[in-house]
Amino acid sequence: QLQAFGGGLVQAGGSLRLSCAASGRAFRSYVMGWFRQAPGKEREFVTAINWNGGNTYVADSVKGRFTISRDNAKNTVYLQMNSLKPEDTAVYYCASAPRATLDSGSYFPDRYDYWGQGTLVTVSS
Repeated sequence: QLQAFGGGLVQAGGSLRLSCAASGRAFRSYVMGWFRQAPGKEREFVTAINWNGGNTYVADSVKGRFTISRDNAKNTVYLQMNSLKPEDTAVYYCASAPRATLDSGSYFPDRYDYWGQGTLVTVSS
């Protein structure tokens, strides 16, 4: 199971840190990702991290502002979001993929087989 939390309302330019707590399987061995879905839009890739935190993929739309990290001892993945913009408003989902390393499929929801419930981030202008 995955449980995401840390969302909320923040002003443009502000910061939030999302957390995703994993339980029930060896998530520390797998790729973890963050996706987001804005109202009326499809779910989109935000960022992903390999099993040991040594490699990450980041969407161009958030590059330089968002950082993914993980603490395998705590079975937790984090998404640090800085310089938030109104267009970052969305429900953010964490997900786990059944592989240890990133590949071209890591950008797509179909690669991931476990999903958290989502946490809403609202950025006001």
